[in-house]
Amino acid sequence: METQNEFASASRTTECDLVVLGAGASGVAAALSAARAGLNTVLVDAGPMPGGELISGMAIDGALNGRGEWIMGGVGREILAECESLGGYVGANCDWRLIWYVCLDPEFMKLAIARLLARAGVRLLLHTQATHVSVDGDRVTALHVRNKEGQLALRAPLFVDCSGDADIVAAAGGTVLRGGPGGEMQPVSMMFRMAGVDTERLLAFQHDHTESFALGESDAIRQGRTDRELAECAIRQGQPSVFIKGNGPLLSAAIERGEMYPTALIMIQPTSNQRKEVCLNTTRVGGIDGMRTGELSGTLSTLSDQVVQCAAFMRRHVPGFESAAFSGMSTRVGVRETRRIDGVQSLTESDVLEARKREDGVAKGSHHVDIHQSGTGQIRIPVKDGGSYDIPWGCLLPKGIANVVAAGRILSADRGAHGSARVMGPCLSMGHAVGVASAMLLQGKGRAPSYAQVDVAALRARLKAEGAVLDGTR
Repeated sequence: METQNEFASASRTTECDLVVLGAGASGVAAALSAARAGLNTVLVDAGPMPGGELISGMAIDGALNGRGEWIMGGVGREILAECESLGGYVGANCDWRLIWYVCLDPEFMKLAIARLLARAGVRLLLHTQATHVSVDGDRVTALHVRNKEGQLALRAPLFVDCSGDADIVAAAGGTVLRGGPGGEMQPVSMMFRMAGVDTERLLAFQHDHTESFALGESDAIRQGRTDRELAECAIRQGQPSVFIKGNGPLLSAAIERGEMYPTALIMIQPTSNQRKEVCLNTTRVGGIDGMRTGELSGTLSTLSDQVVQCAAFMRRHVPGFESAAFSGMSTRVGVRETRRIDGVQSLTESDVLEARKREDGVAKGSHHVDIHQSGTGQIRIPVKDGGSYDIPWGCLLPKGIANVVAAGRILSADRGAHGSARVMGPCLSMGHAVGVASAMLLQGKGRAPSYAQVDVAALRARLKAEGAVLDGTR
């Protein structure tokens, strides 16, 4: 092992066109779109694998609206196509409650993302922690990182903050917002998977016990149908896409007798037809600030216990799971919210719920206003008519920092809007938009560009030429 002095002295500098911090959904999309446009792009992440929640097992929300129309195109669809070519794509499913989502195999998605990044020529720096930034006036001049090789200064004319925590923006002195009115955060979770699920028995159980399942929570999904009729639709769809509700008799009774931890839901989504595998979204620990490393790390034991507890409950009480086996869990604790930027514009809950369209929109969202609470609480408010809303370019521009743009769950939004736009479909689309915008700036504005200079009409045209969906849907 190197001595502390030798390690500390290993300081280097790398020049590039674009630095992207955070290799989650938005960061992967941003790096791919920028590199494909010819930018020398560096993608930095503290973890061991790119993908973030894309490789957790969770389905992609907000890629289709509540009417089943695709609202995500471009790079996001290309990532799905790569996953499908490898055999890991399940497809778009309706949950017969509020939304449509896209289901996939996280193990194949790991392969898909790694292959796409390499093919595009993205320089990937994993196991690398951002430490601070250098600032000159209203510009960031370098992102400083540290890994086993020592310290490295990444210098570039443009920076994309996809950190999930607004790390670059906060370090550069930008204004950030945190959680709810009192700084409270949504609970953290751990996705896990079970294989060997008998879908036919599960869907028959939902059909015969609809009182324990969430069905038809929006008019766009219900369309005048009874719960039993919606359960019949689920049987015809033929996928294990169901939502056991916390206030239904099955789960509430288990919580009351201590067999299950307090939770609002057990969301079941397919991940592999071949393995008859599903992902379960149900665990939760509240009262946690994901920016406090000790607190966040300390949730792992509780979340792991909840995984074991829920898997046992499913085998004992939910038909179709009698012989199911635990088959994996995410490699990271899922954090729903921490910091978000204070942007030039801000998305509002009204924008979301009214399905508001904008001429300056560069991405779309459709997920309901979704704010998880500690214990059994959860706010779920559907978008009007099962439609979609537009995310304006200004929501990605932090105030007072010329050459940094944000994408992903750190967009500028009030808490209700954030509860919708934080999911992976909009994050992929926002990432695509900022990657393309970065290429346009460097190709047309010299070496000292500002993201405020972006011609939004031209950006929209280029995004649509690359397959993005910006018009033509509800």
